[in-house]
Amino acid sequence: MSRRTPQKSAAPDSKAKQHSVQPKQPKPINLALQGGGAHGAFTWGVLDRLLEDERIHIAAISGTSAGAMNAVVLADGFHKDARAGARKALRSFWKAASQAACFSPIQRTPLDRLMGNWSLNMSPGYVLMDLLTRLASPYDLNPLNLNPLREFLARQINFTCARRCSQIKLFVSATSVRTGRARIFENSQLSPDVVMASACLPFLFQAVEIDGEPYWDGGYMGNPALHPFIYRCATRDILIVQINPINSPGTPRRARDIFDRVNEITFNSSLMAELRAIQFVTRQLDEGNLNPERYKRMLIHRIDGEIELKSLDASSKSNAEWAFLEELHRRGYRAASQWLAQHFDSIGQASTVDMRVMFA
Repeated sequence: MSRRTPQKSAAPDSKAKQHSVQPKQPKPINLALQGGGAHGAFTWGVLDRLLEDERIHIAAISGTSAGAMNAVVLADGFHKDARAGARKALRSFWKAASQAACFSPIQRTPLDRLMGNWSLNMSPGYVLMDLLTRLASPYDLNPLNLNPLREFLARQINFTCARRCSQIKLFVSATSVRTGRARIFENSQLSPDVVMASACLPFLFQAVEIDGEPYWDGGYMGNPALHPFIYRCATRDILIVQINPINSPGTPRRARDIFDRVNEITFNSSLMAELRAIQFVTRQLDEGNLNPERYKRMLIHRIDGEIELKSLDASSKSNAEWAFLEELHRRGYRAASQWLAQHFDSIGQASTVDMRVMFA
């Protein structure tokens, strides 16, 4: 009799394969969000795209001014309903901001609307406000310190939820008027005053006092601050969402253009200094001059709004029309999609910003 070869059961192999294929964990990343008024809607678009991609886990966010607002709104929504809640909260926040600005005297002229120009340079309300803030301080113009922005933040953001959001670490920067140093506020310290302090431009608002200490806009000393990621986070990857241009196409000649360019340089200076320090440590690690067990190698990435926003002048940072905010969102969403397509595989592996070229 011929011997029969026993048939192998497919079930065990199938089960073994099922057990061997584990779902990939999302890649953790830290986000560094710059301030920039209404241009923060570009950052909203970036965040919307990152939250949509479940391959990404936002571990921590450092934000200043509009970047701080985006960060706190995201944490508020995330605590309520994870990614979907964060995306919904961000859209609701920017929509409410647009509605609140409907009655502002700072509006585009009919000609600018007709030409599709988002600038406010010809707006009588904008020109008057710009002139007044150069001639008088907010203590003269607003002696009662009425602050509709603070009231808006308190109304739109559930700070209790933001403080309780344990999945995402938050770092909000403000600048001490007295010492000139940056102060970093974390989740447990969040409040309308903290966010208002981070966005307190001294020509527009009276200094915000917290625990008896006056604060101005965090952009002067951290736009945004990167050092919390190094010392307080395990994740090495930092994705900078930059909406203040580093490069300028020419030499500004009009007084307003000179003032705007000085602001851009000022609000980028602290970020550039921190990036130089990271570059120095990275080079020393590469050359074997530092102990890799004591010094962390940070991986730097950037979504640069300079290309998407180059057609917009500084006055458009005060334009809160919904059509404009939606356009900025689309540009940010598109920029984030392009960045993910090109650089997702590099997360956790290597920097995608060549800082040697940036500082050459």
